[in-house]
Amino acid sequence: MPDTDATTAPTTPEARRKAPLGSLRALWPFVRRHMGLFSGWLLALAVSSTASLSLPVAFRTMIDHGFRSGGAGEIDRAFLLLFAVALVLALGTATRFFFVSLLGERVVADLRKQLYAHLIGLDAAFHDRNRSGELVSRLTADVELIRNIVGSVMSIALRSSITAIGALVMLFVTSPKLAAWALVGIPVAVVPVIVGARVIRKIARSSQDRVADANALATETLGAVRTVQAHAREQYERGRFAEAVANTVATARRRIGAQSLMTGTTITLFFGAITLVLWSGAHDVIAGRMSAGTLIQFVLYALFGGGSVAALAEVWNELQKAAGGMGRINELLVETAGVVAPAHPASLPTPLHGDISLDGVTFRYPQRPDLPALDDFSLRVSPGETVALVGPSGAGKSTVFSLLLRFHDPQFGRIAIDGTDVRTLDPAQLREAIALVPQSPTLFAATTRDNIRYGRLDASDDEVRAAAAAAEADDFIAALPKGFDEQLGERGARLSGGQQQRIAIARALLKDAPILLLDEATSALDAQSERAVQAALEHLMHGRTTLVIAHRLATVLRADRIVVMDAGRIVAEGTHDALMAQGGLYAELAKLQFLD
Repeated sequence: MPDTDATTAPTTPEARRKAPLGSLRALWPFVRRHMGLFSGWLLALAVSSTASLSLPVAFRTMIDHGFRSGGAGEIDRAFLLLFAVALVLALGTATRFFFVSLLGERVVADLRKQLYAHLIGLDAAFHDRNRSGELVSRLTADVELIRNIVGSVMSIALRSSITAIGALVMLFVTSPKLAAWALVGIPVAVVPVIVGARVIRKIARSSQDRVADANALATETLGAVRTVQAHAREQYERGRFAEAVANTVATARRRIGAQSLMTGTTITLFFGAITLVLWSGAHDVIAGRMSAGTLIQFVLYALFGGGSVAALAEVWNELQKAAGGMGRINELLVETAGVVAPAHPASLPTPLHGDISLDGVTFRYPQRPDLPALDDFSLRVSPGETVALVGPSGAGKSTVFSLLLRFHDPQFGRIAIDGTDVRTLDPAQLREAIALVPQSPTLFAATTRDNIRYGRLDASDDEVRAAAAAAEADDFIAALPKGFDEQLGERGARLSGGQQQRIAIARALLKDAPILLLDEATSALDAQSERAVQAALEHLMHGRTTLVIAHRLATVLRADRIVVMDAGRIVAEGTHDALMAQGGLYAELAKLQFLD
């Protein structure tokens, strides 16, 4: 869960309009974790800023005293002073850069870790309504904006502010008359910044949204590249991605144009005012009212101040971009899971027998609130019993699994394991008691051993091998070039469908949970692969309470009981023979799907 301090920034559109940079306040808790680096940066910034503001004084001393006296010793001391100030400036700047850059890396790492930890803990409803590609974009592109802010822009902003204020003070110390004239030009230069900021902020947010759209499209199509190629849609997808990128560039061009116009206008107005002031100062030098060194000092302070104001204009632009990105990040950090552990969770009994009961359960998906996926659904599964759920697509079979795993909570009714309401449990403890073998198993781009060990991370190598043998997977694993150390590729692409299923079964065997959910585990396999997987499933189902979603007759025939579902309700239940004798939906499904 996010740091509570990190969610205090405005997150609604109206709040962001009232406080355009308010979302950046959420960065402070991340910066505060590294106070050593932050303090070192501030100290180095103070040293470099002091040295920078001392340079014009050193130049004036060199010009007015070193050149005027004509003595070599005086000139040496003047140039030595100038070099000493420059050396301090160099050391302070290098130190400042080191501390602030490392601070930026640390803050971005913490932010990325916290955002990822938060996202992976949000419930299924959140992930159902958000594209993974867009979430990855926020985790990468938006967070990269924060790296720029903390590692660079923040330092430039504070340094430029100090330099601008210090230069203004020194302008008055050097020549109050010229400084008063210069002060008139500053408000004129600031006006474009204020006027353009709101426009740039809106365009920057839109630009980040377009980047997220392009990233989401790329993630989706690259993840389904075989489908794309099987339909010969490479050119079509290239066109879609090119259009998404073009939209990104078009929006970025608007932002860059607005930033360029604002920056150019600011610099022109500011330096126009400075030029006018210097013209007046040149006349004072000619009239003898000011020394040449004093005018040079004034010029340098004016340049420092003007450069700092121009830098602040650039910084403001970057802050607008970062505020848009941080606003998008905050929107995720303030998301809360609909399924959470209670404050004081109950515990499952030990040993767990695996008694499952669903009583009067009604559930509607958030995307389809008017259509119940389960409607007053009741089911009891005794410990060790194998129950098959059959029915047409959309009957609610997969919803039963989602509710048992507590990916969602029902709107009405009660679900219990060994008499304990699942809503009183920590979802993590509940899921540890359930093993799932999905229709399309998810394998990671890791080794065979790591994919099996995902079922129980503390399992020994011997236990992993035993699980693989029980899942009828040891033969094909031994045939892999590196065996259990073989990298399986993204989503297990180097294995066949049947091999992937057996890895998933080995994972479930290693987990050794008392409740087993099989979601059409053999529906996409050929006959030979199905025979091997069925043998593995027999090992897995032995002694466990098992719920099976199956369209294959072989699996249904092994079930102790068959539950026929339609439109979220149970319409019949019994053995295969009894249901066939009754006729109805099961007999129709059997004729259509099984007996062919």
